[in-house]
Amino acid sequence: MIEEKVILIYNKYGDKMNCIFCKIINGEIPSYTLYEDEYVKCFLDVNPVADAHTLIIPKKHFVDVNDIDNEYLLKVFEASRKIISLIQDKTDADGFVLTQNNGSVEEVKHYHLHVIPNYKNKKKTDVEEVFKMLTK
Repeated sequence: MIEEKVILIYNKYGDKMNCIFCKIINGEIPSYTLYEDEYVKCFLDVNPVADAHTLIIPKKHFVDVNDIDNEYLLKVFEASRKIISLIQDKTDADGFVLTQNNGSVEEVKHYHLHVIPNYKNKKKTDVEEVFKMLTK
């Protein structure tokens, strides 16, 4: 079991940041966590585009693709393989879109990768029910 650590994030001016993903990493905000290790946390998006839409975030704060270092970038993509495998094993997903936004289109300024399954027969299932299905 990984020991939880409180991570205080400061911007380049020394001001404490108010990052929702850092709060999720620190356990201040609950999440439907599917996988985590010392580098990443993977959890269901609470406003999903599709069932099992998952966010993968590094446990160290990086703003975007220009900020993240190669070690963490590799760990994010290694985790994406695990998440895709989990979703394939538990659902009838027939494809995946991996999306990463930067700049004005990035809603949360903490690097993250979206893993969005595609289904021939689209349905909209409650996030909690999807979580139960994926973790049983």
